[in-house]
Amino acid sequence: MKVVSHRLNGRMIKLKSIAVIATAVLFNACAVDKVNTNSQPITHELFTEILQSFVDEGGLVNYAQLQKDSNQLNMYLDLLSSNHPNDNFWSESERLAYWINAYNAFTLQLIIRNYPIKSIKDLTAVTIPFVHSPWDQAFISIEGREYTLNDIEHGIIRSQFNQPMIHFGLVCAAKSCPKLRTEAYTSDEVDQQLSGQASGFINDQMRNITGTANPKLSKIFQWYGAYSPNLCE
Repeated sequence: MKVVSHRLNGRMIKLKSIAVIATAVLFNACAVDKVNTNSQPITHELFTEILQSFVDEGGLVNYAQLQKDSNQLNMYLDLLSSNHPNDNFWSESERLAYWINAYNAFTLQLIIRNYPIKSIKDLTAVTIPFVHSPWDQAFISIEGREYTLNDIEHGIIRSQFNQPMIHFGLVCAAKSCPKLRTEAYTSDEVDQQLSGQASGFINDQMRNITGTANPKLSKIFQWYGAYSPNLCE
């Protein structure tokens, strides 16, 4: 890995440290092996009911109400936790829809567990040994396997699926992220749903300023525009 140096030693050390940390994060995210399981594909109707009850058309979540009435969310998370996708019985689109929904649903759980907070980024200040962001917390259990949100995004979705629009479907509970849909992703419509998400996000003037002399794009394009989605190959 190329490390940018600087004539000030302190600055050079800082840049080297960032490079090492970035390498470690990517390596850990890639170290996600497939799980042996005989699970059958599930439906995500329950998640659609949850989203329609607690998410408005602008993608904003009523976290206070969801925290008070989380029974349905807990039932859906239990369904996810008991059915790990596999290549034998699940199609590629079924697995992709599952993992996007899992990322979004477990993110909701993380927020309501710590609510009230202004931003998911506020959880970074929580003192957890060796954990430096909410996306590095191993709080997700699926058939006995522990995952972080980064594991799901980078180690599974980006590594196993050649779908360039997945970052418009993963919602990190920050205002700068794409909007949360009021319906779950399904195997029959996941590509069309992601296409709709991409179009809506790109044309959202709150997140991207286009058609002017000084256009500004979301950092999503900066973060994920420089390297292959199959980063583990």
